[in-house]
Amino acid sequence: MTQADLAQNLAIDARGLTKRYRRGVFTASTLRDEFSGLFSARSEAQEDAHHFFALKDVSFTLPRGTICGILGRNGSGKTTLMKILAAITEPTDGEAHLFGRVSCLLEVGAGFDVELTGLDNIYLNGAILGMSRAEVTAKLDRIVAFADIGPVLDTQVKRYSSGMYTRLAFALAVNLDSEIILLDEVLAVGDISFREKCVAAMKELAAQGRAIMFVSHNMDLVRSVCDRAVLLDKGRLLAAGPVDVVAERYLDMVRSDPPPVADAG
Repeated sequence: MTQADLAQNLAIDARGLTKRYRRGVFTASTLRDEFSGLFSARSEAQEDAHHFFALKDVSFTLPRGTICGILGRNGSGKTTLMKILAAITEPTDGEAHLFGRVSCLLEVGAGFDVELTGLDNIYLNGAILGMSRAEVTAKLDRIVAFADIGPVLDTQVKRYSSGMYTRLAFALAVNLDSEIILLDEVLAVGDISFREKCVAAMKELAAQGRAIMFVSHNMDLVRSVCDRAVLLDKGRLLAAGPVDVVAERYLDMVRSDPPPVADAG
């Protein structure tokens, strides 16, 4: 299948994604020590002791018009995967092809210039996506109405609460011209009415052929919104497929290995 064929049907094609980090902070007491460390021979066991894999050989595809949940316990590699897909960090090995413009909301406040107003940040994010000022202006009323931040639109975003940040960021993600949307625990912030609005917007976007990936620990939400899911554990892909099948495997994993109970003494 050619790249053109893939782009016609797929939003994301991830192959063998691996991210390796060094443990701790590397320090050298002298320049001589630093060069000595660079050129000294290290065994594979020594290298493994100094490094860990946040992701290891993760492969999956995501068709257009699909909402996919990323499941896994804390430390399983979910955020690392999202950062690689968003081109915030590069994989140590493997590659990810994303066919279309990407909007992402990976943490509260990310992607904003806090010294600028909400209005200025709307135009800034549109420019980052390659949109003209006129194109952003055409969508401005919808963005502001969705975020419900009209009274503070001309206020610097450093004055915003976390809920205001999230509403504006989500409004940008779903209303600007992007074919792929990446969301990390965004629906954990905000009131019930806003979450319901977000869910409705996600379903509408998927019906238009957009692809959405989002991280959530809310299994009821994942099952009600997603078509598919991927399950990560200790950086490895355990399952990818229909959401009910993958969600049940995740719940079985959690039930069989519950977190330790804190000592009450």
